[in-house]
Amino acid sequence: MPVFGSRRALHWLVPAVAAAVVIGGGATAGTIVARADSALPPRSAAQLLADLRDAEVDGVSGTIVQSADLGLPGVASLARGVGKRGTGGAADLAGLLTGTSTIRVWFAGPDRQRLALLNAHGETDLIRNGAEAWLWNSTDRMASHLTLPDTPLGTGAALASIDPATAVSTGGVTEVAGRDAYELVLRPRDPASLIGRVNLAVDAEHHIPLRVDVYPKNAARPAMRVAFQQISFAVPDREQFVFKPPPGTTITEGNDHTALPVASVLGAGWTSVLTARLPDPDGRRRVFAGTLVSVLVTADGRFYAGAVTPARLEESAKL
Repeated sequence: MPVFGSRRALHWLVPAVAAAVVIGGGATAGTIVARADSALPPRSAAQLLADLRDAEVDGVSGTIVQSADLGLPGVASLARGVGKRGTGGAADLAGLLTGTSTIRVWFAGPDRQRLALLNAHGETDLIRNGAEAWLWNSTDRMASHLTLPDTPLGTGAALASIDPATAVSTGGVTEVAGRDAYELVLRPRDPASLIGRVNLAVDAEHHIPLRVDVYPKNAARPAMRVAFQQISFAVPDREQFVFKPPPGTTITEGNDHTALPVASVLGAGWTSVLTARLPDPDGRRRVFAGTLVSVLVTADGRFYAGAVTPARLEESAKL
């Protein structure tokens, strides 16, 4: 299913490690409360999966808080270095690998979406309005403009990882951003995956994910948590998706910018590996082994990352 192919496109809000995306650490601990006294009727795992598959919304806006502790500080520095050679937005996006980030979200159908990653110095916006897309970094006053093809952006959804390789169960009920939700638990059966489980909080009324927690194997705390802190299901105003470059903005058109390397995916499901070729390789071979993700950078600048062991990445690099 195309990510932006229908009003079911709220699946794109699920961050993808192999299934991933909504709360950050102790600062928002009060947003989610386990509930033993809920009046919600019970729902099975199969029913919750059907709810997610069939969910349709006309609009969503809100604030997401994301936190990550992947044990990979070196990779975050590497990603920021890549971003500095392109637009500032890439460097800001690298901050999602570690620490806590706040993201504003607007969704108004298959051709209007906006994300705003906020930081202490400004924000990085990704805006789609029909056939136009903009990546804007307010700190560097740089913007990349792209005219989109007729086909939707990207394909697939996080829930595509749910297959016979995934054990699915329920985890009771909870509350996210003041809304009742059911918990759905996904566990990889593949022993090569570093992911122990993914917990999704599914909105009881609209059936979209309000929170995703990703746990490493044998861990009591998630290494990545993404959750709505505030959410509205009203359709955002069209003006939210109109970008007018401020005076003094440096604009690049089409593929003129080199902020992000082109990536591809090897394999499928929980043990898939993301690969790309980094600009300006420095001739060093590096391996980063985190709690949830491993990264391999070869001497010639090839980059491999996945929720798998470094040994599995070495195998992928030989393909």
